[in-house]
Amino acid sequence: MEAEKSNKNVIVGRNPVMEALRSDREIEKLVVGKGAEGSIKKIVGMAKEKKIPITMADKSALDRMANGSPHQGIAAYVSSYGYCDVEDILKLAEERNEPPFILILDNLEDPHNLGAIMRTAEACGVHGIIIPKRRAVGITDVVAKASAGAVEYMSCAKVSNIAQTIDSLKEKGIWIYACDMDGSTYYQTDLKGAAAIVIGSEGFGISRLVKEKCDFVVSIPMAGKITSLNASNAAAVLMCEVRKQRDAGRL
Repeated sequence: MEAEKSNKNVIVGRNPVMEALRSDREIEKLVVGKGAEGSIKKIVGMAKEKKIPITMADKSALDRMANGSPHQGIAAYVSSYGYCDVEDILKLAEERNEPPFILILDNLEDPHNLGAIMRTAEACGVHGIIIPKRRAVGITDVVAKASAGAVEYMSCAKVSNIAQTIDSLKEKGIWIYACDMDGSTYYQTDLKGAAAIVIGSEGFGISRLVKEKCDFVVSIPMAGKITSLNASNAAAVLMCEVRKQRDAGRL
């Protein structure tokens, strides 16, 4: 039972564990490597203040918990990630008095890509990410590690049907932009208003039905011999452009 739990509900690494503590995520137990030094002392102090149980373990035990990920001498058992509703994402934008800025991931499969996207999304002020319930990666310990703690601050909604969700967002006045080939150049497109950016899967891109639902298609020009970027790189380029345009509009 312990092994099954560790696969699903373990965060490893100093930065992810520290961010989980700062964000008041429910942590069941902290596991610390014997002889660990440096910033781990600060993490242990934070855990003690929150009255979180702390267990010492040898390196081999932490290695098993981390399933091959670099744990840096610390891990935490956490409760399962709490997904939100799409309405919660829109409410957050309203509370910040900002036009909604949403990322829609159409069947993304690589947890490292999702983690990297969440990290950039948090830095760029994205209000939330929408992912499908089936045939796509969810929030796992690998995602949490790749996000470097951003998973604790980024709202994520799981929906049954991406196309129907896009229809609902359009009814609320949100423009939908597909990132795909043969579209308008992204930096020549007005992205300042209420916007949802759609990023496709690593192998197949955006599905035909989802692309048809989008209001615009934007592309990233390639100047080198490589003709495309992976999902997390493409998402980062577009998120930074939205952030740039929004900031310029406030000057």
